Amino acid sequence: MAEDQQPHWSDILKRRIANSKKEENKVEETELFTKYYTEWRGGGDRDKSYKNIPRFYYRLPAEDEVLLQKLREESRAVFLQRKSRELLDNEELQNLWFLLDKHQVPPVSGEEAMISYEAYLQVGEKAGTFLFFTARVYAKLLNNDPYGRISIMQFFNYVMRKVWLHQTRIGLSLYDVAGQGYLRESDLENYILELIPTLPQLDGLEKSFYSFYVCTAVRKFFFFLDPLRTGKIKIQDILACSFLDDLLELRDEELSKESQESNWFSAPSALRVYGQYLNLDKDHNGMLSKEELSRYGTATLTSVFLDRVFQECLTYDGEMDYKTYLDFVLALENRKEPAALQYIFKLLDMENRGYLNVFSLNYFFRAIQEQMKIHGQEPVSFQDVKDEIFDMVKPKDPYKITLQDLVNSCQGDTVTSILIDLNGFWTYENREVLVANDNDSSNTADLDDT
Repeated sequence: MAEDQQPHWSDILKRRIANSKKEENKVEETELFTKYYTEWRGGGDRDKSYKNIPRFYYRLPAEDEVLLQKLREESRAVFLQRKSRELLDNEELQNLWFLLDKHQVPPVSGEEAMISYEAYLQVGEKAGTFLFFTARVYAKLLNNDPYGRISIMQFFNYVMRKVWLHQTRIGLSLYDVAGQGYLRESDLENYILELIPTLPQLDGLEKSFYSFYVCTAVRKFFFFLDPLRTGKIKIQDILACSFLDDLLELRDEELSKESQESNWFSAPSALRVYGQYLNLDKDHNGMLSKEELSRYGTATLTSVFLDRVFQECLTYDGEMDYKTYLDFVLALENRKEPAALQYIFKLLDMENRGYLNVFSLNYFFRAIQEQMKIHGQEPVSFQDVKDEIFDMVKPKDPYKITLQDLVNSCQGDTVTSILIDLNGFWTYENREVLVANDNDSSNTADLDDT
């Protein structure tokens, strides 16, 4: 009987199978729950994705971390030295020119020796440098040659320019204290100060004038390349503009007088600007008041405009220092440039609305009309001037002139001159007479020559 009551082995097996299935189901259910829960809350594989992102941020050492700062400086110096050694030196450039000349492919195009793509690659192999001998560079220099060749001289000039750019970038980077690809004002000042002895055209400058010269030179870079006034300029922007070319032009010992006068960085130009500042400073306190600045140029800037200059620009107890004066001069001497127009536009935009309307134009032109009365001239109707300004600028909004409208019109220098300078307005009003006089003078000169 006892034996009959014992469960059959088949029943035991069924129960075990059933229990094991329940266990498997529980495990599977737990796994599925975990999977879907982590996906829905934004986890799973995405939580681990950060491990695949390369590190792109490296904290700069703090001021008190002297060892880390020294390590950073030394590593940057070693890196820049290595990059400098990779550049072609004078001997390698001479060898390159010899190889190019040796591999020229006839016929000569005009007076220029030419080279084919096959010969171009051969020169690259023999010169041991493939940096410049690429298909991309060759294609850039192609210029409708019937044989598909490029000019040897153009290619060599390209290489020289590239080497110069790399050398200059490395030189500027040595002054990049932060190592972030930009120069602060003090960094650029140090660069130019140490550059002065290498520029023969500046040999005549007295050392006592060096600080004023450096300030004059640096302001041009920052006025045009730092429009937001962040206090720093990208090295890339310095290389892209022509200012360094103008500065390094002073290495030419035989630079003409005309070139020196037109070059902001030349000694005559820097002395001219500083001399004007000293002449305006009647009380000799090293600063300019509004009354002293009113004698700038032809002394025909309106008092309303000068009021705005002293309201918006940095002053000290209501007077302007040399650095602020340099910005003022750069703006007025380069009125065709967007940076200069931005400077003047900010002064004209009294309510900081981002545009000039009829009220703004009338406010500034009234001062021109008052000056005309003082000089015994018949005042011109504002309505006529207003219509001419809008016709010249052709703004997108027929009632508002934005800075971009002025820049796009290419008439910004004329418009601003009409509004802030009596002499500028007079020149505009008498433009036809002046052109006729110029033509008469040139015709008379032609007759004298004959």
